[in-house]
Amino acid sequence: MTSNTTASWAALTAAEPEFAKTVEERFAQHTHHVLATLRRDGSPRTSGLEVRFLDGEFWLGMMTGSLKARDLLRDPRFAVQANPGEGTTMGGGDVRISGRAVPVEDAESVARYTAEVEVPDPATFHLFRTELTEVSRTFVEDDTYLVLQVWNPGGGPVRTMKRT
Repeated sequence: MTSNTTASWAALTAAEPEFAKTVEERFAQHTHHVLATLRRDGSPRTSGLEVRFLDGEFWLGMMTGSLKARDLLRDPRFAVQANPGEGTTMGGGDVRISGRAVPVEDAESVARYTAEVEVPDPATFHLFRTELTEVSRTFVEDDTYLVLQVWNPGGGPVRTMKRT
């Protein structure tokens, strides 16, 4: 589903609390995840990054001037893939959050975030809140089915598709 509709993490949590909890738990299994952004020429760039779920938002934080920050300031579209961990089990499934990154520049919001999250140097830190366009989870059920769950803002409940 392609849509211009976006939502905050709080909106997903209100609409689909169990799905949101599963996605958060999957991200919590590891500290570092993979961020996909778009370079100036439109080709993809992947970078490591830490994410936070805080105050009803899904936050992306990074060093000011980093390539990923410059990418997001130029084109806010992103996808974050949860770290799959070692091996092939992917406990909790494979999860991804896509959307648009919105720079947070007001000092009060940055101060609230840095009061909760340790950052190396708040003066050289770039913070983005996110507007979600899709959240998905892929996992194996009963060693038989490949299950894909997808949520889009304004698209109704989580859609579930199974394949053998």
